[in-house]
Amino acid sequence: MTVTTRVEPGDVAVVSVTGEVDLACEDVVDAAFQDQFDRRRAGLVVDLTGVDFFGSAGIRLLVDAAQRARRLGMALAVATDRRVVLRPLAITLVDQAVEIHPTVPAAVAALRGTGVPQRRLRA
Repeated sequence: MTVTTRVEPGDVAVVSVTGEVDLACEDVVDAAFQDQFDRRRAGLVVDLTGVDFFGSAGIRLLVDAAQRARRLGMALAVATDRRVVLRPLAITLVDQAVEIHPTVPAAVAALRGTGVPQRRLRA
């Protein structure tokens, strides 16, 4: 599992996670999210387009991040078109609580308010 972060124009951070999201990587992913929350970015995109496994730890991380973003008044979106991620989010109804876009550019554009319509993906 790897985690990288970059900042797009408009102060939108993109935290990209690749590989397996499970208990073993929970602290690393959470620290990357927390760093961006501490910086008070305009928005945060959680890039899960490279995830091969998304278990309960990943769901918990995403729910916690969405709650923190709401408390801070920060926009948050998820980028993925991977069934391995979409299916658990649909089963747990988390897909109804967070914006999900098929690509990082679409998620970034939505958070920047460029008029890209929200597209919720289903498993």
